[in-house]
Amino acid sequence: MMNKYFTLLITVSLLLSTTVSSNAQTSKKQTPLVIQEQGSFAVGGTVLKAAGTFDPIKQGAYHPAGVDPAGQTLHGDHAAVYYQIPVKAKKYPIVFWHGHGESSRCWQTTPDGREGFQTIFLRKNYPVYLIDQPRRGNAGRSTQSGTLTASPDEQLWFGIFRIGIYPDYYPNVQFSKDPKALEQFYRQMVPNTGPYDAKLNIEAVDTLFNTLGKGILVTHSQSGGPGWLTAVKNPNIKAVISYEPGGDFVFPDGEAPTSIVLGGRTITPPTIPMEDFMKLTKIPIIIYYGDHIPDQPSTNPGQEQWRAFLEVARKWAETVNKHGGDATVVHLPKVGIKGNTHFPFSDLNNLEIADLTSKWLEEKRLN
Repeated sequence: MMNKYFTLLITVSLLLSTTVSSNAQTSKKQTPLVIQEQGSFAVGGTVLKAAGTFDPIKQGAYHPAGVDPAGQTLHGDHAAVYYQIPVKAKKYPIVFWHGHGESSRCWQTTPDGREGFQTIFLRKNYPVYLIDQPRRGNAGRSTQSGTLTASPDEQLWFGIFRIGIYPDYYPNVQFSKDPKALEQFYRQMVPNTGPYDAKLNIEAVDTLFNTLGKGILVTHSQSGGPGWLTAVKNPNIKAVISYEPGGDFVFPDGEAPTSIVLGGRTITPPTIPMEDFMKLTKIPIIIYYGDHIPDQPSTNPGQEQWRAFLEVARKWAETVNKHGGDATVVHLPKVGIKGNTHFPFSDLNNLEIADLTSKWLEEKRLN
């Protein structure tokens, strides 16, 4: 386990205020949530040092010529981690890794104000660790310059994240139609503060698991692909739960499918040596996709990319299992859970999704 940053005992009595969802999730007063320990820290990262000698007098912050970098350092490209450990904690912590345009906030509270997976799994007695990957959110200190462009794009993401076809919501969508919820959803999106670098992200999360020891990795969307490579790299990852990963599943050399068509063009997933791929067959893996993903090619880009990614996921799971692994793909509407968006963990029925995941953890004896 990691060094203790500080210890405290907090009793938090939370009120679950919610909109009634299609699975009859209603508002109710929760029992007190007792936290044994919480804190935050950075993992991974690099340090730059400028040539020269630092002069604290001549190069002071108020010097009229501005700050001279000579002899100074820049610590950046780390991940930021916030953690909470409940009383009577279960054996394995759960590490939550956000997707594109998001930060750890997506796991904390739903856009319509209910408890997110952070609190839901704390109530299930799992230690919870939330990541902001390098150059994102609370880990915004980058060692490479970038340009932040203020370009309106939110209606695009309304469709890509399968809330609906803007301005219309899908009829049965598990996303609150309260305008305040949509505003909160838009305001949880964050930019990269430097160039996106999957390798940096993998190194940071690998370092986290080296610090924590054994645990469970939960990925979402963009972190899906780096998540597979982190699991290959670090044997402390005892299971992977992935919500709507993108199409960058890693296949063994010579076994990548050549039949995946996205928007009229064929895509080929990345490959890795068989020796590395086999490491993914040693841990249980479950993958979830939500609703409004068509079975046939679509002209709607918000649906078409997920149709192709779901197809890749199924072929990937078949490949893992062919080599002796334990990978499952769950398309939620096929098991009777309808209306989920790209964010099933924060949809109106997120308690049902959490229970589904918890049941799988119990079946795999990871609880």
